[in-house]
Amino acid sequence: MKKVLLSFTLIAPGEKASYYRNVVAKFTGNALFSTPIISLAALNTALDKFEADILAARDGGHLAVAVMHDSEISIDKMFRSLAHYVDMIADGDETIILSAGFQASKDTAARVKAPITANDGDHSGSVRINYKANERAGAYIIQWSKDGLPTTDSGWEVLATVTQTSYVVSNLVVGCYYYFRVAAVTPDGTTEFSEPVRKLVV
Repeated sequence: MKKVLLSFTLIAPGEKASYYRNVVAKFTGNALFSTPIISLAALNTALDKFEADILAARDGGHLAVAVMHDSEISIDKMFRSLAHYVDMIADGDETIILSAGFQASKDTAARVKAPITANDGDHSGSVRINYKANERAGAYIIQWSKDGLPTTDSGWEVLATVTQTSYVVSNLVVGCYYYFRVAAVTPDGTTEFSEPVRKLVV
């Protein structure tokens, strides 16, 4: 059964604004979604603000970046709600999901990947990465990317190979987004990488 893929919340802000604009365009005049849970006018207003905040944050000022981050959190919440509305209408139909401008998930039978979290470190410019232990793991490979979510495996760089289930990375650029993912190295080979997480460095 297909559902709306929620990974759009991980897209870099500029690309995310374009993604959301496309969703609104797909909703406009679409008879399948005649009574959206959030009005198109409200979505457009929020998008206008988000795009303005993105432009204002380009100079790297801490306040402007913080405002953009708050705006992003707000608009992500709106589009997650819209995604749930689409799921209710689509009832697992991939074609309907795609007609709304969203991407559809893979089959639910796909193997569940290990969760990973990224939180503020003890010092400014540091991030603590935590991930679920794999009983068969001899090591963990942590990969990262700055600013944008890679669309291919070649876009990821190896940050570290460790034996613990927690890792702190320091000397990151404050105000920038970083993406992280992890895989376990087991006797049977390396597992699939986790779904990536995004962290704004403060």
